[in-house]
Amino acid sequence: MTNRLDDVEALLEEARLLAWMPAPAERLRLREAAGLSRAQVAAAVGVGRQTVANWESGETDPQPPGRGKYLKLLKGLAEIHPAPAPAPAIAAPPAPQAPTTATEFPTTAFRADGLVVQGEPEPRIRCGVVTPFKATDGRSLHAGGLCQPAATPPASTLQEAAAAPPAAADTPAVPQTPTSAAPARPSPTPARVPSRPQRRAQSSARAQAETNTLIAGAVHEELERAEGDADAALQALVKRAIPDVMRLFEETRATARYQYTAYPSLPDILHKPSKREPDQIWEARPNFHHPHYSLKAPGDVHVTALDANAAYLSALKCWLPIGKLEHHAGADGVDPKRAGVHLVTPAPWDHPHLPDPLGDREEPGALWITDATLRLLLRLSGPKYALIEAPVVHESWTSGATENFLDALRKVLAAARETALAEDDWITEGYVKAMYSKFISTMGESVHNREIQRPDWMHIIHSQAYANLWGKAYKAHQAGLEVIAMMGTDELHLAGDWRQVFTEGRGLAQMKIKHSDAKASGEYTVGRVAR
Repeated sequence: MTNRLDDVEALLEEARLLAWMPAPAERLRLREAAGLSRAQVAAAVGVGRQTVANWESGETDPQPPGRGKYLKLLKGLAEIHPAPAPAPAIAAPPAPQAPTTATEFPTTAFRADGLVVQGEPEPRIRCGVVTPFKATDGRSLHAGGLCQPAATPPASTLQEAAAAPPAAADTPAVPQTPTSAAPARPSPTPARVPSRPQRRAQSSARAQAETNTLIAGAVHEELERAEGDADAALQALVKRAIPDVMRLFEETRATARYQYTAYPSLPDILHKPSKREPDQIWEARPNFHHPHYSLKAPGDVHVTALDANAAYLSALKCWLPIGKLEHHAGADGVDPKRAGVHLVTPAPWDHPHLPDPLGDREEPGALWITDATLRLLLRLSGPKYALIEAPVVHESWTSGATENFLDALRKVLAAARETALAEDDWITEGYVKAMYSKFISTMGESVHNREIQRPDWMHIIHSQAYANLWGKAYKAHQAGLEVIAMMGTDELHLAGDWRQVFTEGRGLAQMKIKHSDAKASGEYTVGRVAR
């Protein structure tokens, strides 16, 4: 009997919550009032972040299995952050008389739902058109909530008209001839509804402007807190880089079309065996040195060590799986529209003058590689390059993918970095670098980022950075330069006039001379060894 009563009580509690369910705008208000991100709410109730966004926009209503937890969360937040008390109700006035001029507003106004009241005519912030209507919080708006055409009389005319005494009840309205001071209001023309691509572009532009403001605001805030101490401000910005970049990520996803899985169930191959053991995914990390040149041999071959700028930021442009990974046998998981990790046996690399696209391996045989590495191997096996045989794919863990998933975040961070470089703002530059590097390094199995767990993304982005560097090495080789060394994601040592191949600078598509303690100038000489 007790169990049945518990079941009944649970049903009643769910019915109470459903009856109480707040409107979408209130759902949004409660989350923002509590300072919670959509990703935090999604993780707590067991749904995707985009699902929470849809509930807050009214596109969909909460549904099981996450509905119960979501409504309990909103109920608790409503107790902590109650809605502001509504303004006193305004009694409905008698029917207004006809205005005496074409520009005169009625002396009183009332909307049945009580959300709009009469007030001093002022321009609305969004469109600049003057209106006497106001929301209960004092914001100017138009009747019906819609912006009006821009052809509106000047504010001074409206204020004079509103201040004029109303016509006597027994005085008939006298039509007046329009003058230059008060032109006749033209009939409104229907506004052209923007197309879906235009709406998406407008939303994207607004989102980028807002995220740029977030970056600048954070720098200003920490500088004020540090009382102008630039080093202390940068240290504080680096410490807050992870939550800040996750907030930026969430904001850039506001206009996205894909719903992603932040915490998918992962295959064993993507779990690190232990803290001391390496990952089981081979990211193709290169450590290449040309076998025909050596620092130990005397010689006069001039070498320049180059640095690829913001390599990981550029690597955010890559194919990423957006859903739960699914297992495929053989080559069934290899598809241009899918991404993940693959177990392959690569063909041997027979080009000693070029880095192996798989990096320096100590053990031959099959190995797990990322989608970025597989795509590079498949390109190099195609007719355009014909440098290697295609690898044999044994099995894969993949999901539907897109190349543009992180593109909005990449563009925002790249724009902030470019502005910082132009203004010699090393604080913002360091802050942006901390954000994108920590975003990538903590999206795996990290205790420092609880909002996302995608080690497959981390490995793919790392591999994409190596693949991008390999492409630069191949471009230099094709131009007649010798690739002396290639290391990590950004270090490329070339013999020859590298400025004929790459533009020198600090932009994302440029290269700069790498300076280090060992080689302060970034330039050195090597000698040839016997072949």
